[in-house]
Amino acid sequence: MTIKVQVTRRAGTEDLELPAYQSEHASGMDLLAAVDKPLEIAAGKRALVPTGLFIAVPPGYEAQVRARSGLTLKKGICVLNGPGTVDADYRGEVGVILANLGDEPFTVERGMRVAQLVICPVVKAEWEQVKELPSTDRGAGGFGSSGVHGK
Repeated sequence: MTIKVQVTRRAGTEDLELPAYQSEHASGMDLLAAVDKPLEIAAGKRALVPTGLFIAVPPGYEAQVRARSGLTLKKGICVLNGPGTVDADYRGEVGVILANLGDEPFTVERGMRVAQLVICPVVKAEWEQVKELPSTDRGAGGFGSSGVHGK
């Protein structure tokens, strides 16, 4: 399935490619850093990285900003609020909140692939207040209650 997402760019970012899928079955498109000069993120710190993109996600969908697994594994760079949500009615610049969980400073360069963007359908919930929830075998168990190893 394919949907159209309208996009405009911040002036001065026309040299950067639009987000693109890097393989036939990829679910995420790479987002590029639209920094004007190198941006250093010290170990243990975070920064907002601009993409230069303004998008109009169609109603009934959201865009999720997610970490790139290679950056996270190799450098400790993650999307801090991952996945970050771009709602269908948001029209500001898409930004990526990167956190450096690594041991060394990390430098974001212009055009660097810093995150991925996944377009997802949204299901609206309607609350139904009841006196009691249906019971399950699990009940209120959580936070490790199902064990660490397989059964």
